[in-house]
Amino acid sequence: MPRVAFTLQVRPELLDAYVERHTPVWPELLREIAAAGRRNYSIFLDRERCTLFGYYETDDDEAARAYLAASPVAARWEASMAEFFVGLDGRADQAATTLAEVFNLHDQLTALADTDHESPAS
Repeated sequence: MPRVAFTLQVRPELLDAYVERHTPVWPELLREIAAAGRRNYSIFLDRERCTLFGYYETDDDEAARAYLAASPVAARWEASMAEFFVGLDGRADQAATTLAEVFNLHDQLTALADTDHESPAS
């Protein structure tokens, strides 16, 4: 299951408005995100750096992106959010900077357990 993380920069003067806009998010957009196949979706804010860190899981990120790119609801949301971001070329849901995963506890513990089971008993 792919895990996707991304960052975005928010205009400092719009931080509070950005938070307000997400409290709560439009119900129809929440349904579209779920229909796209994204789950365990969270966005965290580093106020000091005006940076967002987002994370979600999906079975097929390309399909999820394509679904949202074609969604009129997502297009309306992204258009309403465009003013909040610094240095973004395009819609935030399509153009955010994706981060490479370098560590995952569950994956490494699973690999360790698999190795433990493969070791011959002494």
